[in-house]
Amino acid sequence: MKLLRRILDTDESRTRVGLFVDGPNVLRGEFDVDLDEVRELAETYGPLALTRLYVDQNASPGLIQAAEARGFEVVITSGDVDVRLAVDATDAAVAGQIDVLVVASRDTDFKPALEVAGREGLRTVAVAPGEYGRSDALGNAADEAVTLGE
Repeated sequence: MKLLRRILDTDESRTRVGLFVDGPNVLRGEFDVDLDEVRELAETYGPLALTRLYVDQNASPGLIQAAEARGFEVVITSGDVDVRLAVDATDAAVAGQIDVLVVASRDTDFKPALEVAGREGLRTVAVAPGEYGRSDALGNAADEAVTLGE
């Protein structure tokens, strides 16, 4: 049944993209990441079905408001952002909510989520926030690795 669902969901006109952004590891001064650029990059793979920015409880209200104004669902965690993002991304992949998983991070903690999504038949994309924020392990786990600013 899962294989049949994947076959039916592979119609290019219905490709659903899930964008998961690791706020603490991407939105750092040294990377100068523009959330609009991240969103536009993800949209090149198809229409966005999920667009989430994960932040911790220390995120500024201005950041949260700016992200929401750009169409992001902001997920605020009281604990480790990585765990929540990885669980949510894996759940979306396994539940068949998305066809393409895009993870913006420099953290190798998301390697297992990309691997599970790949085994489920999803296309996977690892987005690095900049040349010095690139994780080879994360990029190698994905079908495609993209570095912002290149």
